[in-house]
Amino acid sequence: MKGNTKLVETLNALLSDELTAINQYMVHSEMCANWGYEKLHAQAEKRAIDEMKHAEELIGRILFLEGRPTVSVLGKMSIGADIPLQLTGDHSLEMAAIGAYNKAIKQAGEAGDFATREILERILQEEDKHIDAIEELQDQIAQMTLPIFLSTLVG
Repeated sequence: MKGNTKLVETLNALLSDELTAINQYMVHSEMCANWGYEKLHAQAEKRAIDEMKHAEELIGRILFLEGRPTVSVLGKMSIGADIPLQLTGDHSLEMAAIGAYNKAIKQAGEAGDFATREILERILQEEDKHIDAIEELQDQIAQMTLPIFLSTLVG
């Protein structure tokens, strides 16, 4: 089914964002594992896997709309040198994704492509969960102090 050209371009932009997020989360996950923060490692790795699933859905939809997925374009990553900087970068990434998905959902509706809109709405709900989890960690750091927070994440 030939899809709306502008919407396919938007889906490719979202795909680029997801591929960027996968890379950023995987680096952060492995950094946490290297530092011995196994619980943070697992959380970041799960977010990376969630983003892989989002990318897979977007690729499938782009192909269904007879577009060509662009997988060679990545956005700017923000690799944090410590846990607070990682969370700040991850928060920025998720906030940008939420804004982009909201715009894309509106665009899909205006184009009359409600199946694409439904896919985007489902991904947006998962992005909302990611931002909530990141903000929860940031709140814990603020309430406990960084050293105490980090001591809860070992092993």
